[in-house]
Amino acid sequence: MTSERITVAPARRRACWQLALALGALVAAGCLARRHWPLLETGALRLAVADQGWLLVAAAAAAATWGFSALAQQGAVLRPLPSRRLVAAQFAASAANQLLPAGLGTGAVNLRFLMRCGLSAGRSATALGVKATAGGLVRAALIAVLATVCPGVLGLPRPTAGWLALAAAAAVLAVLLTAVLWPRCRAALALVLADIRAVHARPRRAAALWGGSVGFAVLHALVLIAVTRAVSLPLAPPLVALLYLAASSAAALLPTPGGLGSLDAALAFALTAGGAPGVAAASAVLGYRLLTVWLPLLPGLLVLALLVRRKAL
Repeated sequence: MTSERITVAPARRRACWQLALALGALVAAGCLARRHWPLLETGALRLAVADQGWLLVAAAAAAATWGFSALAQQGAVLRPLPSRRLVAAQFAASAANQLLPAGLGTGAVNLRFLMRCGLSAGRSATALGVKATAGGLVRAALIAVLATVCPGVLGLPRPTAGWLALAAAAAVLAVLLTAVLWPRCRAALALVLADIRAVHARPRRAAALWGGSVGFAVLHALVLIAVTRAVSLPLAPPLVALLYLAASSAAALLPTPGGLGSLDAALAFALTAGGAPGVAAASAVLGYRLLTVWLPLLPGLLVLALLVRRKAL
């Protein structure tokens, strides 16, 4: 009788924690929606008269990003992962990312998922590092390619004395930070490099890693391109893709939950600087955020709670 009580008590505690997490996720989603309801309402009204065909293309591209994110995550590890739960985890991670800054939500969900799949905490962390490294290199390569297609868009300032002093100060700061952090980061970087070599020893894993990373970045750019087409914004698709990649990379320097505020401002500024009218640029940003953040938020949090309840996280 005593042993049965001891067994039942932890199960009840786990059920209570899972219920609390589910309710907390729902409350958080409700608070975010209420706080930014004017933004949602204005975006919905402006997009109501947009081209529905292009909006469907944008919605399909947004939905496909989770599949490519899952593909990149599978490519970052040698062990095969359950495909359906992996895609569901990426969907849930994108929702969790709206609640925590600097990608902590996505990282926490994926780290927990990989550990539930049998990887150690260290290997799970290095797998996330491998995926992030591939994603960063892909973005840099796409920006370099598109910058040659659209020359002059990312014009650098003239090398005045002030800019040279600022560049020198940034270089000194980078050297100092490297000298201080290198002893602590050397072991972690060694593990990441070892995992990168192991992944590239298997061509299928390497193809999944790089293909998923390229597809994820390209599809996010395609979402914005399709929305600009829907609101009749007169910008060429390569230019919109370049502006998106540059703006999202710049917004990452100001870590906010889901890039809230920073990414919106950076995208609006980039589109306006690229020649878009202010109203159309604001409508395009609102449409992009609705399709990639607000509409999937509540379903993503529900999937997150379901994964936790089923002990997949």
